[in-house]
Amino acid sequence: MRELREIIIHCSATVEGIPFTVEDIRSWHRRRGMSDIGYHYVIHLDGTVHPGRPLERVGAHCTGHNTYSVGICYIGGLDRDGHPKNTMTEAQQRSLANLIRRLKAQYPSVTQLHGHNEYANKACPCFDVQRWARALTIA
Repeated sequence: MRELREIIIHCSATVEGIPFTVEDIRSWHRRRGMSDIGYHYVIHLDGTVHPGRPLERVGAHCTGHNTYSVGICYIGGLDRDGHPKNTMTEAQQRSLANLIRRLKAQYPSVTQLHGHNEYANKACPCFDVQRWARALTIA
């Protein structure tokens, strides 16, 4: 197993309330020349957590941080007009928090939690991950 140090949160940059699957994202990423989906986990609108790229494989979700990170993507991130917005459902928020807690317990070397926007000039994941994590005491 590779060494993991951080978790990076993403959104699918899709309009709120419209369901997409791991296979949809895998297809998008393959069309962009990637070998597989770039994220390790995808959280659907109903809060179900689905595996993406195997955790043992380096992700393709955040330039310069893939080697030691886990990429988690929630479906959504845009309002009905296509503008960045935290569109996470309550179920997605619960599942994200639980997944982060589980990963941190399973991999004690994971000590950092970030939003993609902390490393790239993007709105993704369309919310302040640090503030959210502090409020849930999972930072």
